[in-house]
Amino acid sequence: MPGTIIITGANGSLAVPATQLLLAKYPDHTLILTARNPQTINKPNGNHSVHVRKLDLADLSAVHAFATTIISDIQTGKLPPLTSIVCNAFYWNLRSKPESTDDGYEKTFQVNHIAHAALVLRLLGHFDRVSGGRVVLFSSDAHWPGKNGLEKYPPKIPEGDDLETLVKPPAHAEAKSDHMGRGFQRYATSKLAIVMWMYALNRHLEADLALNKITAVAVNPGNLTDSRALRVNTPPLLTIMSLFVIRPFLFLLRRFVDPTMRTSAEAAADIVEFATRSHSNTDSPEDRTVGYYTLGNKDISSPDSLDEAKQEALWAKTLQWARISSEDMALLPA
Repeated sequence: MPGTIIITGANGSLAVPATQLLLAKYPDHTLILTARNPQTINKPNGNHSVHVRKLDLADLSAVHAFATTIISDIQTGKLPPLTSIVCNAFYWNLRSKPESTDDGYEKTFQVNHIAHAALVLRLLGHFDRVSGGRVVLFSSDAHWPGKNGLEKYPPKIPEGDDLETLVKPPAHAEAKSDHMGRGFQRYATSKLAIVMWMYALNRHLEADLALNKITAVAVNPGNLTDSRALRVNTPPLLTIMSLFVIRPFLFLLRRFVDPTMRTSAEAAADIVEFATRSHSNTDSPEDRTVGYYTLGNKDISSPDSLDEAKQEALWAKTLQWARISSEDMALLPA
C-alpha cells in the first residue's frame, strides 16, 4: 500500500538515483527527503508528494524533534502512514582524531547507528497498521573482520561495561597519527553494531502483535565506486585512486578483485525494492524478509554479529544512548 518513505542522507550518492527510481516506478508513495543541509537536495519541481526536510543526525534533540513532527503530520493526515524508513545517511572521518558530537558521543557511531535507531524507534507506531512496513539499514562488508581492503584494525563490539567505549573512546585509542586506520575501524564497528541491532529489532518486532508486520533488513549495498565517501574526509591518495583507478576500471575490478564493486545507481535499484517491499524472497511468502543481505541477496553476516547476548546488550545500551523511554516507542517492553 502506498505510504510515506523517509530517506536520510537524501543528498548522498545512492539516495539520488534511489529517489529518481522511486518517483518513476512507485509514484504513489510520498517521499520525505532529509539532510543536514536540505538545500543540497534537488526537489523535483511541482511534485507535491516529495518533501525536503532538515535532519541533523549529529544532534539527538533534532532527531527527536523531527520524529515528533512526522508523528504529528501522520496523526493529522498531512502525511500517509509510513511504508519504510531508509537509513541511508552515514559518516566517517579517515583524516583526523575521533570527533564528539554535542551529545558527547563519538560522531561516526552516533550518526551511523544511534541517531537512526532513535528515529526508527520513535516512528515504529506510525507505519500502516494493516500492511506494516520495512526498515532498511545499511551495513558493509567492513563489519566482517578481514573482508575489506581498507581494514587495518578489525571491528569489535566490546562486552559489558566496555560498551560505553563505543561512544566515548578512551584518549589513548588513537594510536599515534594513524587516522585512516582508526577512522575506518570506527566506521566498520558502527556497521557491525547496525547488523547486531537489526537482529534484535526483528526479534522485538516479531514478539509484538501490533508491530510484527514491520520487518528490518541490513544491506551491504556493495563497494560503490562513485560514492561521495571516497572524496569526503578521506586521504588524498584514496580520492586519487577513486578517480583514476577504481571508477575507470570498474569492470575489471568487479570481475577479478571484488564482485561487490558497482555504481550507486545499481545499488539504488536494490534499495528501492527493499524499501517498497517488492524484493522477492521465495523463503518468505508472507514477506517476512529479514536479516542480512549483500547486494540483493540473502547472506550470512559475521560470526560476531550473530551473538544474541551481545545483540541484546547493545539493544539495551542503544535505548539509553538514543534517549528512548518506554513512552517514546510503540514496542512493548522486553
